[in-house]
Amino acid sequence: MKKILVTGASGQIGSELTITLRGIYGNNNVIAAYHKTKSCEQVAASGPVEFLDCTDVNTIKAIFTKYKVDTIYHLAVLLSAVAEAQPQLAWDVNINGLINVLEIARIHKCAVCVPSSIAAFGPGSPRQNVPQETIQRPTTIYGITKVSGELLCDYYYGRFGVDTRGLRLPGIISHMTLPGGGTTDYAVDIYYKAITHKSYTCYLKPGTYLAMMYMPDVLKGMVSIMEVDPSKWKYRNAYNINAMSFSPEEIANEIKKHIPKFSICYEIDPVRQAIADTWPESLDDSMARKAWGWKPDYNLESMTVDIPARLSAKLKNKMD
Repeated sequence: MKKILVTGASGQIGSELTITLRGIYGNNNVIAAYHKTKSCEQVAASGPVEFLDCTDVNTIKAIFTKYKVDTIYHLAVLLSAVAEAQPQLAWDVNINGLINVLEIARIHKCAVCVPSSIAAFGPGSPRQNVPQETIQRPTTIYGITKVSGELLCDYYYGRFGVDTRGLRLPGIISHMTLPGGGTTDYAVDIYYKAITHKSYTCYLKPGTYLAMMYMPDVLKGMVSIMEVDPSKWKYRNAYNINAMSFSPEEIANEIKKHIPKFSICYEIDPVRQAIADTWPESLDDSMARKAWGWKPDYNLESMTVDIPARLSAKLKNKMD
């Protein structure tokens, strides 16, 4: 049975991925590691937890010694808007933390899953149906760390044989966790505000299309890429995966089908708008489909049926 370490386990992906992995491999075989300032009640209650600053290599070593880890999902990062406010810290966490994890993986012969992002592209990249290989010149520190991370993972595989794998993720939408400082987080917050306030003030302008994905498909991709035989893959890291693309007004119109009184207005955040304007509207994920049969389950319509129902039940339970 695998012994899996999830770093950043209290974050948007990490909190849900940890629970998913524990359901597959057993609670005690999935170790959740996160910073002391970002705890997660459900994760802490369901299995082993360790406090971890990924820039502290000695703490990582201690966790490996204690649990005999053989697989790592490395999710500890500063997201786009937060990273822009603290670029030096973003480099330290996103790159130096990654190098620490890769070094430990090299020593202990562990498999490592490191997600990348649409932030790895920039204004010189195609905006639509972005191919697996294209120019990557991001203009944000988050994007720069993501490209650097992709290359580091390729290097550790090619130079040291570390079993690195990863996905380029679109913007992620979840009904479980609150927004965490990303540029695409409006597509999470809008559902919460639709349920609680019947209105939403969007920080991106109308007509801003971005590649997006519902969390169940993200989890499906993260689990599946680590389960299949990669021996015939052309790539190891940063596989494009795609699900849907929409603008703020389109998601608002879809929500109105289920919450007719919902309304949207706009107060543009110039920092996040500038970031969004350099990111892809859609990705060509044909290489992932060919490599291991990747295919998403949700589109905008089916996601917007699922999320309001789940959020309504969640909010009702809190009030009861």
